[in-house]
Amino acid sequence: MLSSTEQAGLALMIFVLMLGMGATLSPKDFALALKRPKGILIGMLSQFGVMPLLAFAISKALGLPDLVAISLIMVGSTPGGTTSNLFTYFSRGDLSLSISMTVASSLASIVMMPLLVGIYVSSLDTAINVPLGKIIATIIIVLIPVCIGMLIRSKSEKKAKTLEKVGSVFGILIIAFLIISFVFREFGLLRETGVMVYLGVALLCFGGFLFGYWVSRFTGLSRKLSRTVSLETGIQNTPLTMAIILSSFPEAVQAQMMVLPLIYALSIVLYSCFLTVFYRSTSVSEIDIA
Repeated sequence: MLSSTEQAGLALMIFVLMLGMGATLSPKDFALALKRPKGILIGMLSQFGVMPLLAFAISKALGLPDLVAISLIMVGSTPGGTTSNLFTYFSRGDLSLSISMTVASSLASIVMMPLLVGIYVSSLDTAINVPLGKIIATIIIVLIPVCIGMLIRSKSEKKAKTLEKVGSVFGILIIAFLIISFVFREFGLLRETGVMVYLGVALLCFGGFLFGYWVSRFTGLSRKLSRTVSLETGIQNTPLTMAIILSSFPEAVQAQMMVLPLIYALSIVLYSCFLTVFYRSTSVSEIDIA
């Protein structure tokens, strides 16, 4: 389980990241998104249709233990993370679409995440109780900083831009601290974690990337927009998953449940770096047309 210091760091990280995301938003962003809803709709289908189903299928196919399977399903049902916005920028994707998708999935997660977790976990035939009410409460609380960030932007663009930069850097530093400290303290647990858990994480990551990209291409989106949907689908808001685990589940099972989202958080950064390099190399000579 995370120490009290790490739990405080996680709470602070989520607050700062969501505050920074809110500081990037204005009513114009939502208006722009509504003018081209196709990308967002495909992203929502990928996020809440494919990812939870894929997580469930992977957990069944690999025979993952109940607590690990629940964690994987929760990660698959989690909305897109703000990290996707950063990788979208570096991969020459569409940043406005990425931000719009992150916000849309975050808002939809209030209903979709507990609904999907409840449906798929009940199909595992497990006796473990999933506290859906606490999950909903945690998601609502996490979205409050987004509203505060938007309010700050409405008052001052300059302050909002500063807050956005600080939030991104600060969030990356804290998640790096959490991962490093957990790895050092729980190295034995990570070493004992079966290869199937690491395989499950990799399959969910790349499954999201591949589906997001190719379903976008098949439905007529440009390569630039398809890269955006791809990253937004594969990069999940694992800090939110961890916060839900800590606030909703008994302390006795938290350590076992935290391992998978922490592995996902570390893996997704590495996988996204490789994918970003690939996308940048292929975007040099491509011509993006519809």
